[in-house]
Amino acid sequence: MTNAASKQAGFTLMELMITVAIVAILSTIAYGSYSDQVTRSRRAAAGACLLERAQFMERYYTTNMTYVGAPDPLPACDADVASHYGTPEFSGAVTQNAYTLQIVPTGSQEANDTKCATLQVDSRGTRSATGTASATPAECW
Repeated sequence: MTNAASKQAGFTLMELMITVAIVAILSTIAYGSYSDQVTRSRRAAAGACLLERAQFMERYYTTNMTYVGAPDPLPACDADVASHYGTPEFSGAVTQNAYTLQIVPTGSQEANDTKCATLQVDSRGTRSATGTASATPAECW
């Protein structure tokens, strides 16, 4: 038998380690992007829930010509929002012509979403967030 016939084809350890390193780098980048998108989608669901409650307040005002006496905010809109945000609640006193609603993140959403944190909407439809100073309402809503 010749030496050429006994040679086996395959990957060297160095080639295998380079491949593993490339896969690890790509996985790290992909996971970071994925978790950011999950945080943003949960925030969007919470914002929609808050706007739904604000619409309820406007219907109450249309019927009663005051916001005073409106029932406390209803529980979160669905189970996905409830597991990452608290119940929509009034922020401050409800007056005849004004209110502010807010929804506060809890658990992993609170830890991961410091940029926007608590979402708020008032009777004029003004949206705001109480996160870091660098975040604008347009980024959070």
